[in-house]
Amino acid sequence: MKKTILSENQSSVCGLFCRACTAYIATHEDPDRLAYMARSFGCSTQDMECLGCRSEKLAIHCRACVFKACAQKHNVDFCGDCPQGPCENLKRFQTEKPHRIELWEDHKRIREVGHVKWHAEKMEHYACPQCGTINSAYDLACRKCKTEPSCAYVGLHGDSIREYVKNRK
Repeated sequence: MKKTILSENQSSVCGLFCRACTAYIATHEDPDRLAYMARSFGCSTQDMECLGCRSEKLAIHCRACVFKACAQKHNVDFCGDCPQGPCENLKRFQTEKPHRIELWEDHKRIREVGHVKWHAEKMEHYACPQCGTINSAYDLACRKCKTEPSCAYVGLHGDSIREYVKNRK
């Protein structure tokens, strides 16, 4: 059943946490990182900017998202609420990159405690234990104080993240 989601646009339909997204962090806090990402994707910094998956301003690689339209069609806020899910698109999506490892657990948790509490838990999960900075899954060391691992997520999934990054080079 469709509910009202936080206006900050900080959680995606697919279950990812926008505040820990590299593009979101770069847009809001790190212009140098945004410029680097734009060069990597071969686009302008404006095309790389993202205000969150539920906003009108999406990074270029998120504009073709199939999950938003599908969720609207099924009248749900999250893919995890869909009575027909998980679909093959979401299953494939979950396996492609290490920042999606916890997707199934996140959908389950949203159903158990609601979006607001889940959001608070994710803030803690991606926060540096030393300084509190929110880091992405790909920030192996905290982007502010250099503590390793940068957050609980990286502590749990660091090997998968390192392997993915190594294979992309």
